[in-house]
Order: sequence, then C-alpha cells, then structure tokens
Amino acid sequence: MAIHSTAIVDPKAEIAADAEIGPYCVVGSDVKIGARTQLMAHVFLEGKLSIGEDNVFFPYCSCGVAPQDLKYKGEASETRIGNGNKIREFVTIHRGTEGGGLVTAIGDENLLMAYVHVAHDVMIGSHTILANGVTFAGHVTVDDYANVGGLSAVHQFVRIGAHSMVGSRSVIKQNVLPFSITATQHESAIYGANRVGLQRHGFAQEEIEPLQNAFRILGHANLNTTQAMARIEEEIPQTAAVKELMAFIRGSERGFIK
Repeated sequence: MAIHSTAIVDPKAEIAADAEIGPYCVVGSDVKIGARTQLMAHVFLEGKLSIGEDNVFFPYCSCGVAPQDLKYKGEASETRIGNGNKIREFVTIHRGTEGGGLVTAIGDENLLMAYVHVAHDVMIGSHTILANGVTFAGHVTVDDYANVGGLSAVHQFVRIGAHSMVGSRSVIKQNVLPFSITATQHESAIYGANRVGLQRHGFAQEEIEPLQNAFRILGHANLNTTQAMARIEEEIPQTAAVKELMAFIRGSERGFIK
C-alpha cells in the first residue's frame, strides 16, 4: 500500500494493499479501507468506519466522526461507505446514534460535492448527486439516483425519493416525491416529472408521460391527497413507476411536498 510519510495511520486500521493514503491524512484504529480507495490529502477518518473499493476522498473531508447530537453518549455506532464514491473537499459525514439504528450509510457511485454535510443516521442510496453545500439533518433517507441542488437544507426524518431532482437553495421539510422535480426557493412546488433525468436513466416516454400526468393531478388539480390519488388510480395507467409513486405517498407519514 502507498502511505505518505506524513500520514498518521493507526496500526490496527485495516487497509487494502493497493489503497493510497496521501499527505497528512489521519486514519483511526477502527477504520477499514477497501481496494484502490484513495485519500488524497488531509483526510480525517475515525470511529467504526468501513469503506469499500474505488472511492476517492478529496482534501479536508472528514468521515466517521461523532454526531452533533446531544443525546449521543459515546455508544459504539458506525459509518458504512460502499464502492466508487467521490467525496469532495470539506465534506463531513457523521456516524450513527442509538436513536437511529447506530448506522450512517452511503451506497455506491455517489458524488458528494464540496461542503456537503451528512448527519447521523442518514441513509444515502446509490448513484446520487449531492451538490455543493447540501446539508442533511439526522435520519434523512435519500433514494437511488436522487439529485439534490446546491445549498439545499433537508429536515430530520425526510425522505427524498428515487430519480427526483431538488432545486438549489431549497428548504425541504417534507418528503420529496420520486421521479419529480421539486423546489422551495419561493414556495413549495412540484414542477412535474424529472423528464431529463428519467430519460438519461433509460425510462421510455410511455413510462414518463403517466408520471407527468400524475404530478399534474397531485399539484395542480385543486384536490386533496386522497382525492388526487383516487383520480390517478382511475385515470392514469398504473405503470410500475406510477405504482411506486403511489406507494411512496401512502408511506409518507411526514407528508410530502405538493
């Protein structure tokens, strides 16, 4: 393995033979680092932390540190990071708490741009893009292929649905529907289906159009949620994506941005 002479690596840390640890990095005793993962410089890793293969940690990010939660009393929580992630400059990722299952987890092939904050017990899926300055409070869930715009702030226990796009500078206090474009810069609104994102990920037009019509009913038909869902079930083809959307709504205890 390539470990720079200025790096401080606890001898108990488990590091793959072909991982790279750059100048002035600090790696704690309970850290595991997988094959071909690279710490560029000034990266701080501690706590019970497992990191998969082919990740890149850019300078001045920190991962696995204790959560900013006054209820945290030092319990043995952890952080899990999958494969192929890019963790950019000054990103902070905190480990879990007893109140959230003791785990903060990030999947595969995610891009966390500079200054993203991932709080305790956050669960991030795979193939997400989190733009500069995105801030998650504790217990947030981000589903696969979500895209969150820069400087957005996400409230505790919110879920951001799969293939959704959140506009920059949004304040997200309720769940974000899957497949949607949602923003709250001025007032909360669904702007319809995330057409471009869905097309990029292989959705056909006959899958996108029913979603678009469903969002029109949800957001612009002057119906309450129960009425809108009944109309969607009656009028809109029940594709797999539409069924996923409806299941998401039914499971949204916090409500959703409409």
